[in-house]
Amino acid sequence: MAEQDPGHPGQLLIDVIQTVPRSELFALSAEQLRDMAEAVIDLGSRRRSLLFVRGDQLGHFVSCLVYLPRDRYTTAVRLEMQDILVREFGGTSIDYSARVSESPWALVHFTVKMPPQTDPQTIDVSEPNERRIQQLLTEAARTWGDRLLGAVAPGSPVAPLAEHYSSAFSEVYKQAVTPVEAIDDIAIIEALAENTVKLVFEDAGDGGNARLKWYLGGRSASLSELLPMLQSMGVIVLDERPFTVTRPDGLAVWMYHFRISSHPTIAPAAPEDVDDVAQRFADTLTAIWHGRVEIDRFNELVLRAGLTWQQVTIIRAYAKYLRQAGFPYSQSHIETVVNGNALTTRALVQLFEAVFDPDLAEADRSQRAQLAAAAVAADIDALVSLDTDRVLRAFASLVQATLRTNYFVTDENSARSNGVLAVKLNPGLIDELPLPRPKFEIFVYSPRVEGVHLRFGSVARGGLRWSDRREDFRTEVLGLVKAQAVKNAVIVPVGAKGGFVVKNPPLGNDREAVRAEGVACYRLFISGLLDVTDNVDPASKAVTPPQRVVRRDGDDAYLVVAADKGTATFSDIANDVAKSYGFWLGDAFASGGSVGYDHKAMGITAKGAWESVKRHFREMGVDTQTQDFTVVGIGDMSGDVFGNGMLLSEHIRLVAAFNHMHIFLDPTPDAATSFTERRRLFDLPRSTWDDYDTSLISAGGGIYSREQKSIPITPQVRDVLGLGADVTDLTPPALVKAILQAPVDLLWNGGIGTYIKAESQSDADVGDRANDPVRVNGNQVRAKVIGEGGNLGVTSLGRIEFDLAGGRINTDALDNSAGVDCSDHEVNIKILVDSLVTLGEVPEGERTGLLESMTDEVGTLVLADNAAQNDLMGTSRANAASLLNVHARQIKELEETRGLNRELEALPSDKEIRRRTELGLGLTSPELATLMAHVKLALKDDVLASELPDQDVFASRLPSYFPAPLRENFAGEIRNHQLRREIVTTMLVNDLVDTGGISYAYRVTEDVGVAPVDAVRTYVATDAIFRVGDVWRRIREASLENDVPVHISDRMTLDLRRLVDRAGRWLLNNRPQPLAVGAEINRFATKVAALTPRMRDWLRGDDKAIVTKEAAEFASHGVPEDLAYMVSSGLYQYSLLDIIDVADIVDRDETEVADTYFALMDHLGTDGLLTSVSGLPRDDRWHALARLAIRDDIYSSLRTLTLDLLAVGEPDESGEEKIAEWHHTNGSRLARARRTLDEIYRDDERDLATLSVAARQIRNMTRSGSSA
Repeated sequence: MAEQDPGHPGQLLIDVIQTVPRSELFALSAEQLRDMAEAVIDLGSRRRSLLFVRGDQLGHFVSCLVYLPRDRYTTAVRLEMQDILVREFGGTSIDYSARVSESPWALVHFTVKMPPQTDPQTIDVSEPNERRIQQLLTEAARTWGDRLLGAVAPGSPVAPLAEHYSSAFSEVYKQAVTPVEAIDDIAIIEALAENTVKLVFEDAGDGGNARLKWYLGGRSASLSELLPMLQSMGVIVLDERPFTVTRPDGLAVWMYHFRISSHPTIAPAAPEDVDDVAQRFADTLTAIWHGRVEIDRFNELVLRAGLTWQQVTIIRAYAKYLRQAGFPYSQSHIETVVNGNALTTRALVQLFEAVFDPDLAEADRSQRAQLAAAAVAADIDALVSLDTDRVLRAFASLVQATLRTNYFVTDENSARSNGVLAVKLNPGLIDELPLPRPKFEIFVYSPRVEGVHLRFGSVARGGLRWSDRREDFRTEVLGLVKAQAVKNAVIVPVGAKGGFVVKNPPLGNDREAVRAEGVACYRLFISGLLDVTDNVDPASKAVTPPQRVVRRDGDDAYLVVAADKGTATFSDIANDVAKSYGFWLGDAFASGGSVGYDHKAMGITAKGAWESVKRHFREMGVDTQTQDFTVVGIGDMSGDVFGNGMLLSEHIRLVAAFNHMHIFLDPTPDAATSFTERRRLFDLPRSTWDDYDTSLISAGGGIYSREQKSIPITPQVRDVLGLGADVTDLTPPALVKAILQAPVDLLWNGGIGTYIKAESQSDADVGDRANDPVRVNGNQVRAKVIGEGGNLGVTSLGRIEFDLAGGRINTDALDNSAGVDCSDHEVNIKILVDSLVTLGEVPEGERTGLLESMTDEVGTLVLADNAAQNDLMGTSRANAASLLNVHARQIKELEETRGLNRELEALPSDKEIRRRTELGLGLTSPELATLMAHVKLALKDDVLASELPDQDVFASRLPSYFPAPLRENFAGEIRNHQLRREIVTTMLVNDLVDTGGISYAYRVTEDVGVAPVDAVRTYVATDAIFRVGDVWRRIREASLENDVPVHISDRMTLDLRRLVDRAGRWLLNNRPQPLAVGAEINRFATKVAALTPRMRDWLRGDDKAIVTKEAAEFASHGVPEDLAYMVSSGLYQYSLLDIIDVADIVDRDETEVADTYFALMDHLGTDGLLTSVSGLPRDDRWHALARLAIRDDIYSSLRTLTLDLLAVGEPDESGEEKIAEWHHTNGSRLARARRTLDEIYRDDERDLATLSVAARQIRNMTRSGSSA
């Protein structure tokens, strides 16, 4: 046969025949055997199977010879073939034998056993049936890869890849996935990139369950990662099968097949919504995977409320804000409520979108918002659970309180494009917020960072803190902003503060990685703020709103930030973000950057606080710049405030200090040597106390780690720290406590943390757990003075306790205000300079040089504010007891009209005020500082709301705010400054309060019944008429340059204030209102200036003796004689207002009127009466008003009597001659009054009744009084 047909080699035929089982070999005819052999040889390399069937003649079995490609023969294939043969022939069991040799095919002999009594005729071994079964066996022998190749359509993009994937997929995958399904998988796999994800959501076809296919490019995920994501969506995972495959380009791809079902409480989607639900579900999981969505139960709203993941973010952000606001319900409870009320939650989102969608027309937006609000209200009103009602009502109030959002912003450079949602809120509309409530608040949310920015006014500034208090960072910021609001009383902006938390810091101790994440989160936070902030066109100065942001408030373009804890070096970063937004403030956005005023280099914060220290010591008779004094401190020389502070006097004897790492002890230091060493440490790029040259430390001292178990205490340390003789060692916390309680001259705080509290406070009240082990009470501190260069070193109650125990202290807000003052000057200077650059007045290349050239003068301007406030505090302390009732009424008025919370501000209660009244005590220095700040803030509000800042007589002081190079060259541009009104207002209020006193404006409004703005008007007029500011500055200069004792300079200042008080009231009582300030200045100022030098000529008798004696006393302490006389005669100068007014009325020369007036004053002895009036008690408002009435009555009578005398006398007569003539013509009437006055004068005890009678008697001397 082989010779006849060369296509069938003989050897192959032999091989085929030899493989046939012997039982079959004998059962086949030669012809059948030949046909079978030829068919097998013809099979060759074709990938199919051959079947040869022979039925048993008795019907006991069916013999099946199956040939198939050798590489297709596997146990799985054989088992499938067995199943096919048994099924197709109806057998009961099957046996097999297999033969696999070197030939290209394998042979398997199956023997299918038939049921008993099977009729052989019923066994179908026909050729058609054999071919049919053969086709089934061929299909069974085909591999998964064969089927894949066969399933790919010609020309399909998958076709060139099919061969690779036919072998690349694992056997587990092949068993689970059909080749047809795999084609779809391959298309998705090929579309993936490194670290990308794709989800496919489809019906599982098993009664309501779904199948989710999750594809990950380049990385795998554990089940513990994926399950929480799925469970957060509200689904139950029934099973999961993971697979992996490598693409032709080498990228590994992981596939996870989940069979899932929704939670029983989630209604199934309608058939027409299935595709939409599947897409939203897949989109949300994709967002979760990429970190754009957090894993929590809010994600259930995708299925429950039909929301997208972006819409869910709205609800999540509000919930996060509520938690920061101190909402009493946990996030878990809030999740349960919103999921349980899905339709209401959906209505809340619809309300939010209706209000803020920029694509809606205004009318359409308003209509939709009204409908949505009504739907929300109806849903909430229908609730029966009070807790549920409160939660959903809180969400509704937040939506209604939202003023702006970046939700619809699409700019690719915006924070929104980076997954940040920002909402600007009106806190006054949110009942759930704790007090105090700022004017504006921006909450920034993303899965990566959360932050809040609180502003107490439209023009506000404050630092941004990198907080580590993730659970309550708003509480931390709120505490800081309260101090910031008080601190900012001296500058243009009101208080603001911000803080952010890094939610996913890098694991491990890689500081650079942590910093990098912090910077990235800081950028996102800043961007979120800017997304909802207006801009200003530099040319037109018109306000431009942010794109795609609906504004429910007015223009709001002033956003300024500053460094704070954790962000000290971030100013350039913030300015870079602002630059990317084209923000109008440029690098003035964050002061202190590389182009700005470096606070550490200037030492400005420490220098400002040192003004407080110097003032406290001057009150004790110590000059810190010439006399040695002992100090303990908090901080180290690398710090700005501590390092600069400890270099502000060469007479500092720093005996102990500590920071978070070390404790420094130098019990008997040499001031000069230690100063030099501190300077060396400060000049190092970085330093700790460990870098201090220990050879310079005095005997018994040393430097110790705070990690030590205990620290030895030497006799020298015991002495300087005031420890008992039995103390030989202390733990580091105990030693820090001892340092805080050391009996030294100064405790200088230049660090971070709260170290002193009140005895009535617990450590938990303080909120600084890190320092709980070292904190002491205010009444335990034995230092004479505390200087607060750092923030929050002492609690408000701790300060008061320390003061009442005899210590000297202000507040941190007052002491370290120079930092914010300097930053504010920088911002306002840059706004001006940038406008000059825009106008071409200053070349852009000269901008930086111009700014740098003004550094020293900026420092001088700033420190002048600190010095002024400290002088104010000194004089306020000096007469605090006598003004306690005034201050008490002032506090109450601020409570009623300004929302002041005296408990939050640590101001005394009515009960405490009564206690202090009985003890003869006034407000403490910290309380006075707080009251002063609130007075300034209230006055600033009033003045800004008036027309005063726009009037030239007030605005003329604007140029003096700026350094000389600007005010001398660009006065016109200064008048057009963007914040000119605010700057003028700040200057006015600072000047009034610092010069006139804390209670000046309040007393004027209370006494005369005018508005606070009228008090400002009359002060400005008085200041200009009597040159009060010049005199005040000369008093300060004399105090500092001539070593005038502080009690003398304070007394002179208080005398000057009496002139301000009386002159101010005179102008309000005697001139048309509202006061025409400019006109009054023009009328009086020149004449007062001309008449004042003549006071020596006009004063007589006791009046002259009193002034001469007081002036001599002032001069004996170093006060220049002219200044001494100017201040001593101040109350007599006040009468010049009456004198000038009378001269105008009767058209007589002012010198004649003055001579007559003062002669009459001496004749009647009114100065003694006025002195007695000033000595009357003013325990309450009515006593104060009674004093005022008597004083005004006396002065009014003097004025009227002067008119009477001028009427009877001649211009060339002296005052005494006029009085003599007056007596001659009014003898009997004057004699009666004179007898009564003489009787009163002889009585040394003059009370309210006797003085009232005296005033009446003087009035009776007048012609009008006589006729009355």
